[in-house]
Amino acid sequence: MDRASFEVALRGFINRTPFRPFVVELVSGARLLMHHPEALVVRNNIAIHFSPDGEWNVFDHEGVSQLTSETEQAASA
Repeated sequence: MDRASFEVALRGFINRTPFRPFVVELVSGARLLMHHPEALVVRNNIAIHFSPDGEWNVFDHEGVSQLTSETEQAASA
């Protein structure tokens, strides 16, 4: 994903009102569920996601293939 699209899309999903969970799909195929807006910190085009179980993941625009709503993920499964 290009840098500008990443930033705009990520901020758009984080700032939805009301917030709805969304999925970040990495180029590795891993999927990260963003369950709460405060579970994600974004600075200088790098994101850190903190999961409910205490694990964390770091990613940037180069590592992301797409961002989707949780409902879109469920519909395609």
